[in-house]
Amino acid sequence: MRAASLHGLLRESVPVTNPPLPPTRGSLGLRVFAWFMVTAMFAFLLNNYLSFWRDWPGITALFSGGEGSVVLSGTQLVLYLVALAGSIWWVGSTRDRALRADWAVMNRLVKVIVRFAFFAVLLVGLGDAIVSFLRVEGLLADYVGVETAKAWDYNNNRAPQLHLPLMGAALVLALVLPTLGFQWLAVLVVIAELSIVLSRFVFSYEQAFQGDLVRFWYGALFLFASAYTLHEDGHVRVDVVYAGLTRRAQGAVNAFGCIVMGILFCWVILYLGMSNAASVINAPLLALETTQSGFGMYVKYLMAGFLAVFGITMMIQFCGYLLASAADWRGDPDGLPHHVHGEDAVTEV
Repeated sequence: MRAASLHGLLRESVPVTNPPLPPTRGSLGLRVFAWFMVTAMFAFLLNNYLSFWRDWPGITALFSGGEGSVVLSGTQLVLYLVALAGSIWWVGSTRDRALRADWAVMNRLVKVIVRFAFFAVLLVGLGDAIVSFLRVEGLLADYVGVETAKAWDYNNNRAPQLHLPLMGAALVLALVLPTLGFQWLAVLVVIAELSIVLSRFVFSYEQAFQGDLVRFWYGALFLFASAYTLHEDGHVRVDVVYAGLTRRAQGAVNAFGCIVMGILFCWVILYLGMSNAASVINAPLLALETTQSGFGMYVKYLMAGFLAVFGITMMIQFCGYLLASAADWRGDPDGLPHHVHGEDAVTEV
């Protein structure tokens, strides 16, 4: 994907052969709802960071009388109000924009997030595996020095000094490189598993970090691919009467499903996983959790983050799919087919 400003990303539209139907209150309201779900999700993630990593009091302190700065709590509440106001402003300033144009923007946003996640697990996985191998063989101090080698025995040192810079490099690669993405994770999983087989049965050598690398990449493959699979309509669908419906009726069914079983499901994942410091996503990230094996990889905490990536990308994709389905229900002409292959397709992720 070519590096582009956020304004360019939002303004870019999809090719249309016929103009869409004029906007209605319902279509405008649906666009506000979809964009608010996306922006409110990012506000929730920012508040989660502020509350549990920066010790801000949280919004509930405003109403519970708990300790903490009213200014900080109020700021966290304002983030959601800004998300709502921004969604209303965006839709109001682009009243004639096609529903599928917003859908395409959300697809591109998912592409960037998943591509960043792919490069992050690629670089962090390889980097931590190499460090773990050198540590097992007693060679790490020869390359990074005795003090650094001792410090990297603890993840509160290894994560910020090794993993965080690699994730920064992953973000740069995600913005610069156009197509390489999560499909390659399947190849990497096969290569990692093959290396275990060869080292075990040919060289009689096996270490805990080898299995950790396979699980690390396989977990990423399973969770990062879900948004792409939704775009390609590849998830399992119990099809009893759906196939016989008209396209408009299918659009109504899909739109209902996106809200009730898609967006709501993603909010449940994010809220239950990040509602407090002991939640299933927050707890491993806050503790920089590692495996119990003494010489394994130190990336277990990132695997909890995979659930957050899953919830984030699926939320955005469901919101986009909701707008595309609403366009079908309205009878809008096809500006972009459901299964896209080309420069702007999610298949490039």
